[in-house]
Amino acid sequence: MFPVYEEKKENLHFRSKTSRHASPHLHNSIEFIYITEGTLELGMGQELYHMDKGDFAVIFPDVIHHYQVFSPGINRAWYLWAGMTLTGQFADTIQKSCPDNPVITSKNLHPDIRNAVKCLYDNKKRKDKNPVVEQAYVQILLARSIPCYRLAEKSSVESSDIIYQTVSYIAKHFKEPVSLESMAKDLGISKFTLSRVFSGTFHRNFNQYLNEQRLNYVCVHLECTDKSITDICLDAGFDSQRTFNRVFRERYRMTPREYRSLYKEKYILQTQEMEEL
Repeated sequence: MFPVYEEKKENLHFRSKTSRHASPHLHNSIEFIYITEGTLELGMGQELYHMDKGDFAVIFPDVIHHYQVFSPGINRAWYLWAGMTLTGQFADTIQKSCPDNPVITSKNLHPDIRNAVKCLYDNKKRKDKNPVVEQAYVQILLARSIPCYRLAEKSSVESSDIIYQTVSYIAKHFKEPVSLESMAKDLGISKFTLSRVFSGTFHRNFNQYLNEQRLNYVCVHLECTDKSITDICLDAGFDSQRTFNRVFRERYRMTPREYRSLYKEKYILQTQEMEEL
């Protein structure tokens, strides 16, 4: 039985909820957990990490994890999922690696992390939510948490598991020419087995999953750099500008140039609105 793959549609999703058991799953967003009451056991790989009130954890995209709750009484946490386009300069690190221990205890937690989580929670309740503010606070969370971790390649979390092998292989090789056949050969499994992994877990075929990882890379660089669109698409692993434009338009219903222009217009407008407050 494959773990559940959860595709987060929103770029930022925030929930304050009672902590419950959750079976193994993975998703396409980075997840932050802040314990507000009670405890939580966070499972990742072969380990179970205990979390108390005030503890904080980061789970990188495409890493299988689960929750367990053993403490009686009230157990609650803030759960925040952020899309890759919000991660900015941290995107490459997040795609390729993950913390060997995702938990930062309350006594070691930088106050900027608590403040950023609280501000994101407050911003969530506003009718006029500002995406620029959201992106800024997400990057504060990453800037203050990532230096606390010892990072490893995703494949090292549980290298015997075919799901981990799949996501870590794509994370490491998506910029290169790669096919279902070559990937299956490198992993030592049949291409039919690998194809079932993509359809059974990710509910998409190999090419769709590969292109999504490449597009995540592209969007971050369209938003955060002035590199040419041609250089970005080639750096991301697309074999031609024509293929890239087709795949990009299918997903975003606009051209890469229109996407970049739209983002910059929104950024300027929202920055002006912030300055007027």
